[in-house]
Amino acid sequence: MKSPAASGSNDRNSRVERLRASRAKDSEDKTKRALDAVNGLLRSGRRITVSQVARDAAVSTWFVYNQPQVHQAVQNGITAQQGQVQGAPVPAARQVSPAGLQTDLALAREEIKELKRERDRLHNRVRLSLGAELDGVNRNELVERVQQLEQRNTVLRQELSEARDRILALEGRLRETEDDLTAARAGLRRAMRAVPSQ
Repeated sequence: MKSPAASGSNDRNSRVERLRASRAKDSEDKTKRALDAVNGLLRSGRRITVSQVARDAAVSTWFVYNQPQVHQAVQNGITAQQGQVQGAPVPAARQVSPAGLQTDLALAREEIKELKRERDRLHNRVRLSLGAELDGVNRNELVERVQQLEQRNTVLRQELSEARDRILALEGRLRETEDDLTAARAGLRRAMRAVPSQ
């Protein structure tokens, strides 16, 4: 007859195994959805970003960054799109309107908000689940998870910094365009005043 301690240990081991199997299946499903999202973005010609792949695949950006197969597919897709853009003929000088710059600025700000929301969601999930999982995690796994979270936090900070830089650049371009527009209007008014009335 098994002792109660041995029986409890077996129950716990079977629960841990079921949990691992469930996580592996979930990870496999997420990986397939993310790879399909990358392929779909490539086919449609839409811009490939980690955030866009995460949205299309209904996974977190953390998953995209930390699943090597998915992260590599995203990097390959970005490289492929850059190659297509570099290989395309260079169009004539494109007119940039203040409205277009304001739209770019609004999109960049929305992307920053989404990154902040994703960061907050991840922090909250980690805070809630870490305590519940501590019993079944050995020290090495815990250290590895903390390192992964620190890496993800570094990536999010870098993305936030890059997005802020893009906003500053867009604001500068918007100011320059508005100055050009003001100068053009002033020149037009001077030209109209210089034309003798009939």
